[in-house]
This record gives sequence, structure tokens and C-alpha cells, in this order.
Amino acid sequence: MARINVNTIHFLQNQGCVVVSTIDKAGFPHSSCKGVVEITGDGRIYLLDVYKARTYENLKRNTHISITAVDEHRFRGYCLKGKAKIIPRDKLDQKIIKAWEASITGRLTQRLLRNIREEKGHPGHPEALLPQPQYLIAMDVNAVVDLTPGHLK
Repeated sequence: MARINVNTIHFLQNQGCVVVSTIDKAGFPHSSCKGVVEITGDGRIYLLDVYKARTYENLKRNTHISITAVDEHRFRGYCLKGKAKIIPRDKLDQKIIKAWEASITGRLTQRLLRNIREEKGHPGHPEALLPQPQYLIAMDVNAVVDLTPGHLK
């Protein structure tokens, strides 16, 4: 596994969501948004998925995965590549569920604060309507790609 430095960990933790890419049965990339629950410096990332749909089916066939996050305002981003394991809902540690609940609460709070400041976004609170997590994606990171252009580092 590849080590993930503390700056990259903080960057990923501060994103509302990341883009997770898997490979579908025809060999094409499939991308979807997921929330990061936990990241370890030794190269493991945990994401909860609230749907058992395309990402789930793709990972059952092919464990290759990438996670991409960008901050357009700061012109920074990372792509992490690796392999994933599916951990079923009935095997989830309560600590992971509590971390997910805290993340959803934080996202709701941020949306409310932005709405108060009149930064128009979604008129409702979609996070409150998300179903319970269906499974956990445990990703072992093999490579970390810094997407920041070299002349801006």
C-alpha cells in the first residue's frame, strides 16, 4: 500500500464528497459520488455506499478503483488508485456508522449555514433523505497522484 501524507488526508477529509470510479462489465469507467468515512496514513480509505447499485456490482467483478477529489477554487486535487474490498452491512463496526452519521450531520449544518448566508444551492436538504449505508468500501491505495499543476506546487 502507498502511504498517504497528512496534507492529502486533510484535503480529502474536507471534501463534501469524492468521485469514485470503477470499471463496468463492458470495460468502461463508471463514476459516482461517495463520502469518505475514514482515511489512514498507511494507505487505506473507507467509504460507505448507501446504494447497492452499479459501484457495488462493478466491485464484485473487478476490484480496481480510483478516488478523485478536486478543489477548483484552490486549483488542487488528488487521484488515488488502488483495489477495494466490499464489507457487508452486517459486518460494519458501529464506529463506522457513527462516523457516517457525524459526517451527514456536518454536511446538513454546512448547507443550513450557506442557505442562511443566501448562497443558493439545493432548495431542500438531500442529506437528510439518504438511506442507511448498505455496505462499506475498504480501499487499499497503491498510488497517489497529485493533480496540482507542477508550476503551482
